[in-house]
Amino acid sequence: MHPIKNVCVVGLGYIGLPTAAVFASRGIDVLGVDINPSTVDTINRGDVHIIEPALDAIVRDVVTRGKLRASLQPEGADAFVIAVPTPFKGEDHEPDLTYIESAANAVAPVLKKGDLIVLESTSPVGATEQMAEWLAAARPDLSFPQGAGVEADIRVAHCPERVLPGKVIQELVENDRVVGGMTPPCAQRAVELYRIFVEGDCIITDARTAEMAKLCENSFRDVNIAFANEISLICDRLGIDVWELISLANRHPRVNILSPGPGVGGHCIAVDPWFIVSSAREQARLIRTAREVNDGKPEWVLARVGEAIEQVRQEGRVPRVAAYGLAFKADIDDLRESPALKIVTALAKRTDCTLVAVEPNIDALPASLGALELSAPDEAHRSADIHLLLVDHRAFRSLGRPAGIVIDTRGLWRDREASAAE
Repeated sequence: MHPIKNVCVVGLGYIGLPTAAVFASRGIDVLGVDINPSTVDTINRGDVHIIEPALDAIVRDVVTRGKLRASLQPEGADAFVIAVPTPFKGEDHEPDLTYIESAANAVAPVLKKGDLIVLESTSPVGATEQMAEWLAAARPDLSFPQGAGVEADIRVAHCPERVLPGKVIQELVENDRVVGGMTPPCAQRAVELYRIFVEGDCIITDARTAEMAKLCENSFRDVNIAFANEISLICDRLGIDVWELISLANRHPRVNILSPGPGVGGHCIAVDPWFIVSSAREQARLIRTAREVNDGKPEWVLARVGEAIEQVRQEGRVPRVAAYGLAFKADIDDLRESPALKIVTALAKRTDCTLVAVEPNIDALPASLGALELSAPDEAHRSADIHLLLVDHRAFRSLGRPAGIVIDTRGLWRDREASAAE
């Protein structure tokens, strides 16, 4: 098999663009494909449309050197990486593979014998096989692993991303990768692809196990966060400081309870467990319950804010509420599946208070929040009656505990006396 000289990455979001840029930085000719013309134009100027440390410099360099360019349509390549969204649909949380199907249909016309296609999108078990079926239906002149096995013309594999926002470039290179092929030759070819830049281990398995590995990793984290969130609800009911409690419990050498928060967000942990539930509903009881606990935490926060609003109104004033943080985790601009955004969106519909949002990592609020004001941290800190801390951004740490009513879902503004006692 000939060396991989050019790669086509379909989907230029938080995973696809860094992946394309890192391939290009290793001398590979890379075409990035996205359905958004603005994204394509931005990248072709050498700019980026997402915030991720070091990404802008790498993209500027590889675009300038002609190693990366963007397009609305795929072109022929030795390897194709599919990195498109995989949301769920409806209240039943059924996986939505529409984006993968569209990507497969877009890539199919330019395939040739010997090509490799890797699905990186986090997917329910069986999605890689389904992608191969769509490709086979579009290209009956080529053979695929589900029909021809090791003799197939096209190699198909699954290699889920497993990176942390804010450290994507570093972790793309350093982290181990689970590489699941539909056949052993498929997996081996995919390892050849990732060895272009991956310094960690590339562990070979089958496609279904690779899909389940990523879902299992994020479900494990979700269950542990749900435990912390449930403990926070119990502590609130019993009048116990949950942050002190967790600090004390974690002094046990085999206990490491995570920190509670307003819920769980992001494109992985808030979504992936539902993929397991959808494929094994009767067996995934703990995973489903954890999802329900974490999905229910924003409603608990909203109830607390409602009580505070009523307290201020009884004093004869229209309360000014400051919500600190919209991103799904600290010090990033990513609002996907953010419980903080969900909470602020609900508060913005209330007519019994004045609401301002504080998010230092974005320049403008989402259109879904209408005319809501984006406030500077220090201004909100001075003027609000109710302070709702939703994300522990670095910018909020130096503010100190504000005057007025404080609802701190991250334990950032605890009383100094309590902090000193730990």
